[in-house]
Amino acid sequence: MGKKKYNEGCELDMTPMIDVVFQMIIFFIVTIKMDENVNEDIKLELAKEGPLYKDPDPTTIVVEVDRRGWISINNLALSEQQLGNIIGGRYRRLGKTFPIMIRADKNAQHKDVRKVMDICTAQGLWRIDFAAIKEPVGR
Repeated sequence: MGKKKYNEGCELDMTPMIDVVFQMIIFFIVTIKMDENVNEDIKLELAKEGPLYKDPDPTTIVVEVDRRGWISINNLALSEQQLGNIIGGRYRRLGKTFPIMIRADKNAQHKDVRKVMDICTAQGLWRIDFAAIKEPVGR
């Protein structure tokens, strides 16, 4: 019995398969839900008489102020200057049309929340919202 000769020119091109895998990875990274980036230690104030906040604008920057006065975005602690740089960069890219959401702990001091408001005002922003809860949690 003789050995069969295989055609040496026959190869399987893996490039399309690798392209599809990379596209799927990018898709899952982009569509991942980012709700876990909020600080669970922040207890929001009760506000029964406000509009219900649904489906926020994707350009919204959520700035958190905890009870110690620390400022953060996506659980990343920031100085006042860093926050100003982030907001200023977004302002240069989008103009003053993007909203800011301030999530302040109910025990945070007003002066700490005011710092965030002053930074936004210094950048020329006017769309500032405050997060609160409509009903007490845990009842």
